[in-house]
Amino acid sequence: MTDTVAHRSVVKGVVLRFAGDSGDGMQLAGERFTSVSAAFGNDLATLPDFPAEIRAPAGTLAGVSSFQVQISDHSITTPGDTPNVLVAMNPAGLKANLSVLEPGATVIVNADAFDERALAKAGYASDPLSDGTLGSFTLYEVPMTSITQEVCKEAGVKPRDAERSKNFFALGLVSWLYTRPIEPTLEWITERFGSRPQVAEANTRAFRAGFDFGETAELFESNYEVRPAAFEPGEYVQVTGNSALAWGLITAARLAGLPLFLGSYPITPASDILHELSRRKEFGIRTFQAEDEIAGVGAALGAAFGGSLGVTTTSGPGLDLKSETIGLAINLELPLVVVDVQRGGPSTGLPTKTEQADLLHAMYGRHGEAPLPIIAPSTPSDCFATAIEAVRLAVKYRTPVIVLSDGYLANGAEPWKLPDIGAIPPIEPDFASAPNHVDEDGTETFWPYIRDAETLARPWAPPGLPGLEHRIGGLEKADGSGNVSYEGVNHERMVHLRQNKIAGITADIPPLEVNDPTGDAQLLLVSWGSTYAAVAAGVKRVRARGMKAAHAHLRHLNPFPSNLGDVLGHYSQVLVPEMNLGQLSKILRAEFLVDAQSLSKMQGVPFRVMEIEAAITAILGGKA
Repeated sequence: MTDTVAHRSVVKGVVLRFAGDSGDGMQLAGERFTSVSAAFGNDLATLPDFPAEIRAPAGTLAGVSSFQVQISDHSITTPGDTPNVLVAMNPAGLKANLSVLEPGATVIVNADAFDERALAKAGYASDPLSDGTLGSFTLYEVPMTSITQEVCKEAGVKPRDAERSKNFFALGLVSWLYTRPIEPTLEWITERFGSRPQVAEANTRAFRAGFDFGETAELFESNYEVRPAAFEPGEYVQVTGNSALAWGLITAARLAGLPLFLGSYPITPASDILHELSRRKEFGIRTFQAEDEIAGVGAALGAAFGGSLGVTTTSGPGLDLKSETIGLAINLELPLVVVDVQRGGPSTGLPTKTEQADLLHAMYGRHGEAPLPIIAPSTPSDCFATAIEAVRLAVKYRTPVIVLSDGYLANGAEPWKLPDIGAIPPIEPDFASAPNHVDEDGTETFWPYIRDAETLARPWAPPGLPGLEHRIGGLEKADGSGNVSYEGVNHERMVHLRQNKIAGITADIPPLEVNDPTGDAQLLLVSWGSTYAAVAAGVKRVRARGMKAAHAHLRHLNPFPSNLGDVLGHYSQVLVPEMNLGQLSKILRAEFLVDAQSLSKMQGVPFRVMEIEAAITAILGGKA
């Protein structure tokens, strides 16, 4: 629904996608459009999509990079199902994304890129700009490359170098089309490229040329305005999941009064956490870029033994390699945070695409009886709070904790209201300070496996504390003393103690909340991780059509909230959307004997809202 005001139409929102070669700067253009929109006050959600190769063959479908963003004047949770506007910088960018467009969508192409050679590389037998392929869309052909080269001549920029600035031309054009303020982008160009004046000048000229083209070419019937959304009062920033998670770890370390140590090996899509933490030395953070995954987690566990907050970050392939050391951390009962930013697998799989297929691995992927807490963030900004919760559980219960993020959350962005740090409860490491056992001869000694009666956590005594000397290792411990024990009865007791400690966390996490306004829905949707956004929006859509569906979202995946069984038993039908082959539904069926049905998607991209809506409609028969 629009209101036309003097050739400018006011719209509720728009879904925009930039697409082109991996060297065309689509991520940069998308991020700048997003940042300006966030500062303008729109609600937004993004979906970056990268090729797996660092530099795939130029002009091919394998090399297409895209960035989708939805901006709106109201609250949203997803980057949108289908783009309203596609900006295609070359034939490959057009072909790779055409199938997701609905009829009537706007397509803006860089007409200069549609030559015979580029068409052939993209697999076109004829020119889609003239053969009717785009007949159902609103097409705008803009000579972006040639205009960019022309406006950069006066700056002494060579044509080939000027061509690299065509992404800023596209950004300028779209900034005019959706009435984005230009000053923030111009200031950003000056700041970012200040050390390379000619590059800064070329990008500035290209950006202004794109904006002016929209204003003067009379190609477009009008431009559009998406007004600011109504947010709660406060200070907001645009944040990605990886950045929020890194900031959450920093905050948790400060709340606990512990030095933060990250031992990590770079791996997509988790590397940005390492990058962000390595830049925050003002907080006393130490980052170690290890030679491999095993060294990374080993160093983090060593740091935990030494009294630091030990953290390691990885993705699925790295979690495979870290499993033995995680098992050691469970045996030693030391706090350790393991962040798994999931991607498509198995093996190297789909390195730049998202998936949720590591849940069963996190739950069971270690030899022996080796339970640990597992939690998952729901949105990019929720990664902050999830990191703090992971540290709280790790420190309080002396256990490794796995955080299951994923590529969609890691790279996606949204506005985030900065929290009141003073309102977040402190995390007490409660280090051991005195001997805790009296030997038969009356000598006071320290036993490292005497447990807290409430939490079953053992004392944490970093080395170097007088009177608290002890030894630990991977062999089974005698209950209490921590001495090596091969006795079967003791081993069984220790297995139960470790299991009961994790199971007891149930009493320390909030009960599961259910969104069921009428209280009489028969269908319950259960989401976890990043499926939250699409499920919440899908349930909202079907309710608007008069159908009844409930929604419950799980943050804590091991142990589950104490009331989960009662919640599941209240509904006659349970649907679990997952980006895997039904891992959570398998666990729910086994644990609670409910007929939890799975809705699977494993295409490297998150669920669309329409897919959730269609699944609910199919189950309910389309009946209100």
